[in-house]
Amino acid sequence: MTNLPYLIGATALICGVAVIASGAGDEGGMPDLNGAVAWLNSPPLNNKALRGKVVLVNFWTYSCINSLRELPYMKAWAAKYKDAGLVVIGVHAPEFGFEKDPANVKNAVADLKVPYAVPIDSDHSIWRAFRNEYWPADYIVDAKGRIRYHHFGEGDYVKSERIIQALLKENGATGLDESPVRVTADGAEAPPSDDVRSPETYVGYARAENFASPGGMARDSRKTYSPPARPALNQWGLGGSWNAHAESGILESAPGKIVFRFHSRDLHMVLGPGKNITPVRFQVKLNGAAPGGDHGSDSSADGTGEVRQPRMYQLVRQKEPIKDVTFEIEFLDPGIGVFSFTFG
Repeated sequence: MTNLPYLIGATALICGVAVIASGAGDEGGMPDLNGAVAWLNSPPLNNKALRGKVVLVNFWTYSCINSLRELPYMKAWAAKYKDAGLVVIGVHAPEFGFEKDPANVKNAVADLKVPYAVPIDSDHSIWRAFRNEYWPADYIVDAKGRIRYHHFGEGDYVKSERIIQALLKENGATGLDESPVRVTADGAEAPPSDDVRSPETYVGYARAENFASPGGMARDSRKTYSPPARPALNQWGLGGSWNAHAESGILESAPGKIVFRFHSRDLHMVLGPGKNITPVRFQVKLNGAAPGGDHGSDSSADGTGEVRQPRMYQLVRQKEPIKDVTFEIEFLDPGIGVFSFTFG
């Protein structure tokens, strides 16, 4: 995926980074886990409480597809190595404003069945302490509190698991099952396809690219848009009355639509209903027709669905062979906030 930084203070936040990994050396002491606004599934943890444990610190955010596809491995390692001395900590550091709300994070952790400790890092305090820049990002810490390995992005799961095993054995663990975990996942957590030609695309004007509605995008003001008649691959546009903000586009009056020409197996959108309007109904079309068997987990074969909470929605899962498709979503109620498209 194309990686687009979003600046918060002086820190570049990047969802979907290409794989970056370190060797198993000493990268310094683990910063303390101060600054979370709340903890889920655990009382607050700190370096003193974690001394003597091997710790996997996973930075994630619940609307990032790359974070979601890594979750099955986090869960599997937490279960497999808990008794051997591994502690998994999922630091939830938000990308979008709605992900700062502890209630939204709590709902997401429950819906995603995350079993391990989750500090809600809404102010990016832990993020900054680690000098982190990516989702997902994994830091593996030995029993003496030293960071011995980091990995940014999806993938290299076997190598990460080997590092976990080595540090557990270094700490005295015996009898480990050294075969790598085997995970199966569907929906948004399923591994990506090998044929993705569409980049992560943001709707808010701060990071918007390839916008093709005639007349361009107006900032922080209401405008009536027409969608592009024949969008080229990865071009997109709005239809109807929208107000484009830095982080999202808000539908001012219904109906309104978005059109996107894409090439990938999966199409996801990060969506949030208006504060006083829920649910927001929608209708999806592919090349002008109902998606049928190419519908996603959050849309029906006839293309209908509803947005009830702010999160990522899987709207298309193409069957093979994957091809260029013009996606259209029409919202039948006003107030929807549209944040981004991601693909897989």
